[in-house]
Amino acid sequence: MRVVLAPMEGVLDHIMRDLLTKIGGYDHCVTEFVRVVDQLISDRAYFRLCPELKNATAYGATTEAGTPVRVQLLGQHPQCMADNAAKVLELGSHGVDINFGCPAKMVNKNCGGAVLLKDPENLYRIVTAVKAAVPHDAIVSAKIRLGYEDKMLAIENAQAIEAAGASELTVHARTKLEGYRPPAHWHWIAKIKQNINIPVIANGDIFTLKEAQKCREISGCNDIMVGRGALMLPNLAQVIKQIAPAIPWYEVQALLLKYTECETYGDKSKYYPNRIKQWLKYLKLQYVEADELFQQVRTLKTAEAIRELL
Repeated sequence: MRVVLAPMEGVLDHIMRDLLTKIGGYDHCVTEFVRVVDQLISDRAYFRLCPELKNATAYGATTEAGTPVRVQLLGQHPQCMADNAAKVLELGSHGVDINFGCPAKMVNKNCGGAVLLKDPENLYRIVTAVKAAVPHDAIVSAKIRLGYEDKMLAIENAQAIEAAGASELTVHARTKLEGYRPPAHWHWIAKIKQNINIPVIANGDIFTLKEAQKCREISGCNDIMVGRGALMLPNLAQVIKQIAPAIPWYEVQALLLKYTECETYGDKSKYYPNRIKQWLKYLKLQYVEADELFQQVRTLKTAEAIRELL
């Protein structure tokens, strides 16, 4: 069984990838998406989003814990996506992931993410172009939702991606319009898996060992991807693999304190307070103590004040 750390824009960045993979249990990570419009993106931009590329070895980019990192691209133009896919592989990414699932309104408005699920032929063209631009043995994965407004094209979209040569497919078990509202329709992942032959990774509402087991049973997938659950329970991957129990609150506190020491990009005084509050909103779904701490830090505006409280 593989447990993959999901991309979450503005949340699961390289700092969080580093913290979570050092705890252990994750088999690889996918970055926040890089928006591809009409040009080849600079090395500097890729290094900013995925600093692991700067230290890539002959074996590719990894977190400090040695967990492979795969860059995710989001865009609608096949050739431009292909050019950027070739570049990220040259920079050391462990394969390239294509985002066909982002539900954000601004992304969809600009013809990216889940809105592409309305057009299986374009999914095919994009993946075909990417496959043609990269080495034949390079991993080209894709992530989709069950559809945009409904699930009518779910299987056709998956088949188009497979026919184009994708190595594997991750499926978030909701449509764009369903957003993140429960339930996740794991049985639809099973339908997709029954109609394609490439590996399928199940995603959506996996927050506990019990939910992971139920998802795997219903979807028929051996591999799963977790995002929000990893923020709620930092060692979720270990719990799912049954190699460790849920970490106690005092260990979570130590992680929160370590978070203050991480090197950030941009203005740390703004970055850290916003991110720590965001993380606590997830943690409080698992730990009562996190809710109490959130109430104390929510009005604090500097990293120094928060660190002192911790």
